[in-house]
Amino acid sequence: AASPVSEREVQVLELIARGRSNKEIAAAIFVAEWTVRTHVSNILGKLQLASRTQAALYALRSGLASLDDVPSQE
Repeated sequence: AASPVSEREVQVLELIARGRSNKEIAAAIFVAEWTVRTHVSNILGKLQLASRTQAALYALRSGLASLDDVPSQE
């Protein structure tokens, strides 16, 4: 089945799964913080999730994100 989320939303989901804040996500994908908030809202709506935590779990469970490729937080 096709993913209900766009490629950009998948990028945002991956970063949420890695524990990034909206501000960090915005810097990573070169958009404004409010754009990230919009993506997060859209993701939660499309996937019928209640929180960023659920979104992170969804991303990991569905294979959209992996904890193996998380850079260390040094």
